[in-house]
Amino acid sequence: MNKVVHFEIPADDMDRAKKFYGSIFGWELQDMPMEGGRNYTIVRTVPVDEKTHMPKESGAINGGIFKRQELLKTPSLVIEVSSIDEKMKSVESSGGKIVQPKKPIGDMGFVAYFKDTEGNVIGLWQDSK
Repeated sequence: MNKVVHFEIPADDMDRAKKFYGSIFGWELQDMPMEGGRNYTIVRTVPVDEKTHMPKESGAINGGIFKRQELLKTPSLVIEVSSIDEKMKSVESSGGKIVQPKKPIGDMGFVAYFKDTEGNVIGLWQDSK
């Protein structure tokens, strides 16, 4: 069974969104520069293991805030899989559509996005290990 491991929140104004979520929920926010000069803000809703960066609390997930894009206009979930390539084949054969192919995220892993049969955009995550 594949589990949800991350959430993502798009924002039109990054500073405003960070202030909103940080002040209301007390989330820890850490900016992370990305390729192309974009910025991604890591959101910690619970403490993480410093080695694995995974939540210490069972069942909890952390997330991110990023500048709203054409592809990702609404909040989305990210599901961890052992192989994005294999899962994307299943997505397509079940009526879904790939909207962003697999791409590396530093040396941490890979991400891809698909649109399900209901029009929702969902992310997939594959660890690099």
